[in-house]
Amino acid sequence: MGNINCVLFDLDGTLIDTNQLIIDSFQYTLKRHIGIDVPAAEIILTFGRPLADILEEYCFDKAADMLQTYREYNESRHDTTTKLIPGVKETLSQLKSAGVILGVVTGKRRQLALRGLRLFGLDAYMQVIVTPEDTTEHKPHPAPVLKALELLGEQPDHTVMVGDSTLDLACARAAGTYTAAVGWSVAPRKLLLAEKPDFVLHRMTDLIDICLPSGKAARA
Repeated sequence: MGNINCVLFDLDGTLIDTNQLIIDSFQYTLKRHIGIDVPAAEIILTFGRPLADILEEYCFDKAADMLQTYREYNESRHDTTTKLIPGVKETLSQLKSAGVILGVVTGKRRQLALRGLRLFGLDAYMQVIVTPEDTTEHKPHPAPVLKALELLGEQPDHTVMVGDSTLDLACARAAGTYTAAVGWSVAPRKLLLAEKPDFVLHRMTDLIDICLPSGKAARA
């Protein structure tokens, strides 16, 4: 493996913990508009996909109203319920100090993605933030990662993408980068491992050893 010059991160469930907020937002919205109780396990399998696409699959005719309800519920609770994943700031600080290029590739729309990053001061570490507004194709299509690499002028064979969902890993693999699955994902572990990630992070600080020559990589 060549030197890692660039690290791209998913946002929700990878850098910040919004898992319960997302689940609650879906359950509230779907119960209110179409009267169904959706189990958390079903919702978790949609993590990483554009919100509008998911809601359209539940009820196309009511998708616009559901989108508004979801956003109102989610945004009103976002800042008080979102948590920082342990080790994130330490890892970002060390990587940035060592000259590693950092960016975010997320399925969350730009306004709320920036809000989540700024909540913990993470935006200061990022040189690019790619959101669904930036590409016509979305995860698991490689377009979002390829867009980030294009904007950064970086090569896939010197890049690792860190994510908590199969969509993150498939997107990155298709784009030609290395892949790192996070061990704290709420997605079924067997599904993540089925994507054959190059690395599995047991804690975020494992990434320091992977990227910096002095450390030993936490191989999957």
